Amino acid sequence: MDTRHGDHRGLLVWQKAMRLAVDVHRATATFPRSELFGLTSQLRRAAISIPSNLAEGSARRTTPDFLAFVHVARGSQAELNTQLRLARDFGYLSEAAFTELQQHTEEIGRLLTAVIAGLRRRQSR
Repeated sequence: MDTRHGDHRGLLVWQKAMRLAVDVHRATATFPRSELFGLTSQLRRAAISIPSNLAEGSARRTTPDFLAFVHVARGSQAELNTQLRLARDFGYLSEAAFTELQQHTEEIGRLLTAVIAGLRRRQSR
C-alpha cells in the first residue's frame, strides 16, 4: 500500500532531526577524549538514528513499515533525551547547552508522536 508520504526531506520532523544531529555532534566535540567511544559515540549515534530511521521508513513506502521505523526513531529520541541528561550531570554539557538540546529533542519527540498517531489513523481506515 502506497503511503503517499513523498520524499522524507519534506518532513518537518526529519528536517528538525537533521539539525539536532548536527547540534549534538558539535556539542560533543568538546567532551573528554576518554568519552569518545562512550557517551560521545552514544549521543551521536542516537541523534543520527532519528532522521536516518525516518528516511528509511519513508523509503519503504508502506504505512506499516514507515510506522515501525518511526517507532524506532521515537526510541532513539528517548535514548538521546536520557544521554543528554547524563552528559549534563557528568559536567560535559553546560546547563544552557543542555536546555537548548533538550528542548529540541522534546519537540522532535512530540512531532514523532504526532506522526505515529497519523500513521495509526491511516492504518485503521
